[in-house]
Amino acid sequence: MTGPPARVLYITGWMRSGSTLLGNVLNELPGVRHVGELHFLWRNGVLGAGTNSTCGCGQPLTRCPLWSEVLAAPSARTAEATARRVVDLQRSLVRTRHTRARLAEVRGERPAAPGLTELLDRSAAAYHQVAAQGGERLVMDGSKCPAEAAALLGRADLDVRVLHIVRDPRATALSYRGAKAYIDPMSPARSSGYWTAFNLASERVGRVAGDRYLRVRHEDLCARPRETVAEVLRFAGLDDESPVDGTGRILLGANHTVTGNPDRLRRGETRIRPDDRWRTALSAADIAAATVPALPLLGRYGYPAAPFGAAVRDGEPHRPAASLRPGGPR
Repeated sequence: MTGPPARVLYITGWMRSGSTLLGNVLNELPGVRHVGELHFLWRNGVLGAGTNSTCGCGQPLTRCPLWSEVLAAPSARTAEATARRVVDLQRSLVRTRHTRARLAEVRGERPAAPGLTELLDRSAAAYHQVAAQGGERLVMDGSKCPAEAAALLGRADLDVRVLHIVRDPRATALSYRGAKAYIDPMSPARSSGYWTAFNLASERVGRVAGDRYLRVRHEDLCARPRETVAEVLRFAGLDDESPVDGTGRILLGANHTVTGNPDRLRRGETRIRPDDRWRTALSAADIAAATVPALPLLGRYGYPAAPFGAAVRDGEPHRPAASLRPGGPR
């Protein structure tokens, strides 16, 4: 290892949890780079096997001034072979079901699985390149793969902090209900099944990470954006003022994010504000289907099993979830 460890804030949890929102907010700070979902750089950027392969700057990933350097290879054939190797290793080593094994390796209870060091070397090299190109204070990765977060905790050349973001599973169920250009549709029950599995795996990571782990709720980020962003900044080791003002407004510029929610492409004045559509857009049957698989964790995260009551945390009712909206009030 040469030079200081690159500081990485790795977001974990289930999809549609607000990582794009939070990442783009922090990206406005000097020396902070939000990279989106780095896990999919090789799959989407080189192989073109996924969706949403445009960088947040608007260029294809292979022509982006940042990612073209990260993906640089002597030839197109070499680049493709490298990408296929990375994707194969990801599938065999850092799926959610691999979280326990990766944590056992971090604790020194078993040797690293074959290929794991090779895979993590690729990720670490990418983080260091991003750190050298504008992310010297913090690289923010919203990949949301708990097993990958677990494995990265063991890297001596990285200073990894794990941010676990949770969101009401009924809200994520609504997002997954219809097909979109960048995600396949999913039933409410299936979405909440994944929600439970990913969040349980993320909690396991937190037990090993100790003070390198923080859990925040999407709803709290949206109800109190300035305060919640400040909490995340302190956890990440930054002493900046929150870039969000007291009304939830922020001016967003360009970014270099890999895949993720199309909200990452938005520019200009943006306001974080409540989005409670799932309560009326989902049928009673869909709400029930999304609630039942998540029951083991709902109370722990402050979400009511009977969704039409107010969520409670620390004895105080909470306002509904929020979304990223361009411009001012509507």
